[in-house]
Amino acid sequence: MIHRPNDATHPPVPALGLRRNLARPADHPRTDRVTYVELFFDLVFVFALTQLSRYLYENQSWVGALESATLVLALWWVWVHTTWVTNVLDPARLPVRAVVIGLSLVGLLLSVSIGESFGDRGLVFAIAYVALQLGRTVFMALALARHDRVLYLNFLRILVWLSVAGVCWIVGALLPLEFRLPLWIAGLLVEYVSASIGFRVPGLGRSGLDDWDLSGPHIAERSALFVIISLGESLLVTGFAFVDQDASVPGVLGLILAFTGGVAMWWLYFDHGERVGSRTIAASAEPGRIARLAYTYVHAILIAGIVLTSVADKEILAHPTDSMRLSTAVVIAGGPFIYLVGLQLFRWIVAREVLLSHLAGIALLVLAFATAGLVSPLALAGLCTGVLAMVAAWETIVRLRAGTTDADAG
Repeated sequence: MIHRPNDATHPPVPALGLRRNLARPADHPRTDRVTYVELFFDLVFVFALTQLSRYLYENQSWVGALESATLVLALWWVWVHTTWVTNVLDPARLPVRAVVIGLSLVGLLLSVSIGESFGDRGLVFAIAYVALQLGRTVFMALALARHDRVLYLNFLRILVWLSVAGVCWIVGALLPLEFRLPLWIAGLLVEYVSASIGFRVPGLGRSGLDDWDLSGPHIAERSALFVIISLGESLLVTGFAFVDQDASVPGVLGLILAFTGGVAMWWLYFDHGERVGSRTIAASAEPGRIARLAYTYVHAILIAGIVLTSVADKEILAHPTDSMRLSTAVVIAGGPFIYLVGLQLFRWIVAREVLLSHLAGIALLVLAFATAGLVSPLALAGLCTGVLAMVAAWETIVRLRAGTTDADAG
């Protein structure tokens, strides 16, 4: 990370702010390292993702799907913003560590209210979410005010937009239930769209891609670890569902398919794609652009695909041979479909690669969904898992034929 001194092109440093420079050190062994306190923060999201899976499983309707998508994007946005904080500041510093632990506590309150976020705990969820977003951003502004004028202005602009979005979240929780989802979606749109336009604020200008001096390897590793967490959550949900039912052949087959699908998802991301992203962002002259597109936005698609797959695994264990319902077909085929779409977008952004294996897999998943009414949930899961395994094998064979060794993959 490059730290810019204040010069004549920037306004004077404000008197307000922390005197101690908390930035990650340059040219130091821990410059790009993911720290243990960041992993502690991620532990909160294991529970959060479990609650999300449970919510979607219990609300398999179009409204339930829209509510779940809103919750997924909200949680992802919290995690992304916190990742950017620890990319800029040094988590080894006690003030930064204390803030991350404090954010973990508020994140736990957010997580426990997910199940009733569109019910009796909507206000708790909204307050926790807004407190996370605003509290973290205020701390960043104070930490950078005296030391990096450009980044300070960036977070000042972010604070303005998050405050506007926060009104939508709080008002949505206070008004009657029918207003909650529209207002919360409006809040999300404010947050996501503001990032896409550089957080432009009248009088404060906008943030350019060159304004973000980021540690590419750190962001890539943090995102990869979150994918691991999401896959682990999927196995956790499946495991709990399996032990809560009587042993049976369909149940065992469902468990094996869930594990095989998880392995295929892991393989597709980590055998090749993860290192492509890490190397690209590290070598790029515009790390901010890649971080914003590939890791801030596209990884949300990957996480959504994994969460939907965990719901499908639970549904398969509960109703392996029942008549196929539309909602069941959507979650079984939709999870792998969304995941492969996200992976293809990721590879296009970081390496301008169009992968025939991924496109073929996406087409086969669409075909499997079209024939869902003719098979049982367990059989459809077998087809979709087979597609994921095929794509993973295809990708690996292409890599090996190209002469890329295991050590140099990506």
